[in-house]
Amino acid sequence: MHPPLDRPHPECQSQIAALQYCHATTSKLKFWGCNKVKFDLDQCLKGEKQNLLKELNKDFDVKRRAEEDAYQKALGKDVSFEEYLEKDKDYIKAMNERNKRGPR
Repeated sequence: MHPPLDRPHPECQSQIAALQYCHATTSKLKFWGCNKVKFDLDQCLKGEKQNLLKELNKDFDVKRRAEEDAYQKALGKDVSFEEYLEKDKDYIKAMNERNKRGPR
């Protein structure tokens, strides 16, 4: 199954045209008549999606940190949970004891 082809897919226009041509010229009784063309389209759409996600997530860490800072500010806290744990003496002591015991 592929996504709707009525929206623009700039990287896959030739594969879309080939699939539409195959559907128009191949008998509906041949269930597997356009499988090769469909496979090529699926590979192109997969690559297009990976490129889109890579572009959208390129500055994910910066956005995530900004969201975390805004959340902490909204709660009226100046320190994140990780920063709090780094300064908590009981937590540090417990982690040191755990590390001395070694893995289970």
